[in-house]
Amino acid sequence: MDTPRLPAREAAENELSDPKYHEHDPNLLQRGLDRFWEWVGDLFDRAAGSAPGGPLGLVVLALVVLGLAAALWWRLGTPRRTERTAEALFGAVTRSAAAHRAAAEAHADAHRWTEAVQERMRAVVRSLEDRAVLDPRPGRTADEAAAEAGRLMPTHATGLRTAARTFDDVTYGGRTADEAAYLSLRTLDLDLEGAKPLLTAVPIRGAAG
Repeated sequence: MDTPRLPAREAAENELSDPKYHEHDPNLLQRGLDRFWEWVGDLFDRAAGSAPGGPLGLVVLALVVLGLAAALWWRLGTPRRTERTAEALFGAVTRSAAAHRAAAEAHADAHRWTEAVQERMRAVVRSLEDRAVLDPRPGRTADEAAAEAGRLMPTHATGLRTAARTFDDVTYGGRTADEAAYLSLRTLDLDLEGAKPLLTAVPIRGAAG
């Protein structure tokens, strides 16, 4: 006599649920990876079916995209950070204002405007320190120097802020200076040489009555 269908199916399911039948089954991670690669394969098949020329056309299209990306990378260069925390204006080596000016002029003669701007800004600040307009302070940034000097020389405050911003842009912002930027900074340097800072008023105490 034949076994009824429903009890037979239940008996087969109970038998197959025995762990010994699943010892070599893939684990959860393996099953997930299998499904992922199945999805990638299906996606590729659908893309190949819709691309002109089938799979070969898809490969050609991918090569074209990679070629365009490589061309853009070569043209634009490695992406740079547009913002960085301002660092100290001077390096580890101490140089005079005259030395910084000489270096700036040498860079300008070679049309290396970015380096010329950097050296001229250092010459400006070093000169202000030599004249005791600013106190020599290690670690001072261009922005700090411009703000401090601008309070003592208000007629040049705008020029100092612009110079510090230009220095930051070419040093930390990845920009390139031009001749106009250098000549503007050079003019500021020469103007500051003949400028006198404001004197801090000292309160006068009256005699005790």
